[in-house]
Amino acid sequence: MDELVERVDGQDRVLGVVSRREAIREGWLHRVAVTVCRDDRGRILVHRRSEQVSRFPGLYEVEVGGAANVGESNEQAAARELAEEMGIRALPRLLFTFINRSGLSPHRLGVHEAVVPDAVVPDPDEVAWHGWLTEPELGSALLEWRFTPDSHEAFSRYLAFRSAQS
Repeated sequence: MDELVERVDGQDRVLGVVSRREAIREGWLHRVAVTVCRDDRGRILVHRRSEQVSRFPGLYEVEVGGAANVGESNEQAAARELAEEMGIRALPRLLFTFINRSGLSPHRLGVHEAVVPDAVVPDPDEVAWHGWLTEPELGSALLEWRFTPDSHEAFSRYLAFRSAQS
């Protein structure tokens, strides 16, 4: 069964409940929550999606996340996805949201950050590989490896956000 999501407008007001498959097919906005994970040394968690997942199999990602379920806040969705995909129990901090038009369909992307332990236990059905990269290593990987469209867009905005905060 396909997961249910809240269809939202450009101001993030709920318009109704739809299947995620329908939201993607129709190009309707819905919420997706992702987290950029750092360890206590500042390295960033990167992973490669399993070949068995339905969306972007085998591609790398800079963030961990997925669609928000009906009634979930961005923070709740981000925490749930961290636990499901990486076995990480954390409370991600929402940094910003934007309408992301890259990927399968437009969606309202909530970008979070969390400092997490470097010992993660990924779900093998979702994650084929994971590792910790420094920002320079990740910069090179983004040019050489095949990443999801969300990774490029969200991470460039994440770096700009962090730069503006310092």
